[in-house]
Amino acid sequence: MILKINPEHPEKKKTDQAIEILRQGGVIAYPTDTVYGIGADIFNKQAIKKIYQIKKRDYKKPLSVICADIQEMAQYAIIQDYAYKLMKKVLPGPYTFILKAKNKTPDNFISKQKTVGVRIPDHPVSQALVTGLGNPITTTSLNLSGDEIIANPNQMSKEMANKFDLIIDSGTLSKEASTIIDLSGPTPLILREGKGETSLFD
Repeated sequence: MILKINPEHPEKKKTDQAIEILRQGGVIAYPTDTVYGIGADIFNKQAIKKIYQIKKRDYKKPLSVICADIQEMAQYAIIQDYAYKLMKKVLPGPYTFILKAKNKTPDNFISKQKTVGVRIPDHPVSQALVTGLGNPITTTSLNLSGDEIIANPNQMSKEMANKFDLIIDSGTLSKEASTIIDLSGPTPLILREGKGETSLFD
């Protein structure tokens, strides 16, 4: 099912519909401030498994999560004082931060280094979904692993599109992924330069 949602002023009736699908264990495609993501409730193991199957992604590669705000992020990750001050300056925004994971974080999201990737995108639709659900959702780019990122859900193959319980269409997005910054150690480490400005972390 494809649902057109206004990217700037999401219709509550439509976002509520998407949230209900997430609650029921559904997998959705949704917009962020960078690229389209593939989302599910982080506590639904079957939905997480389905995402790996859709993307043909290696199960050893953990997924990242989207939180509603830094307070929610702190429930799942250890945020050092310096990291908190930096994140406050740029969030919500096009960044993925690598932080030490807390016990509450499900295993699918924890790396061998015991870290988790967390995002707070500056996009009204993803904000509405996470806030409405009441806990984080998964985020991973809308594409098959190794393939080019899909900027518009209409560009998906029919075979791939049919695997989703809901596809949110909020128009064409950039193909520029988030900037990844590791804040799990004593100083920031830029792992990937993407859409987010990095000068603050040098």
